[in-house]
Amino acid sequence: MSVPPPQIAVCGPRDCTDADAGRAAEAGRLLAEAGATVLCGGGTGVMAAVAEGASRAGGLVIGIRPDTDRSTACAGLSAVLYTGMGEARNAILVSSADAVIVIGGSWGTLSELALARRRGIPVVSLGGWQILDEDGNPLAATIAVPDPAAAVAAALPGGMPPAG
Repeated sequence: MSVPPPQIAVCGPRDCTDADAGRAAEAGRLLAEAGATVLCGGGTGVMAAVAEGASRAGGLVIGIRPDTDRSTACAGLSAVLYTGMGEARNAILVSSADAVIVIGGSWGTLSELALARRRGIPVVSLGGWQILDEDGNPLAATIAVPDPAAAVAAALPGGMPPAG
């Protein structure tokens, strides 16, 4: 029996910076080249950029949409799940992942980070949220990395240090 490829979710804001879009496209490309299945929200911004990067590299990209409007899905998706669940779909997205890469930050991205950590799913952060304790000290909620190559290496099996 063969082991399925790792499923890596890439989460980030729908209204992202050009830098975040570039990082997402590169992460998507690298994940596809590594043989991982890419999961994303299937919309604009970071989601569209990671789908574009992964699909151009021949990767499998699954979009998990919060709505049922087929016109809202981004290009580059291999398949789309239309949940009609709104933001509750974030739980499906992260629960389906072996690891989550967050790029940039928005409230939706923060919810995905929190859901993943609550479920014990490793989270790699490429810019974006930093979680602090009551004294202002950073918590080891994510593994912070400097670039897409480091994010992909940390998210793939064998590359992720134990979650803190």
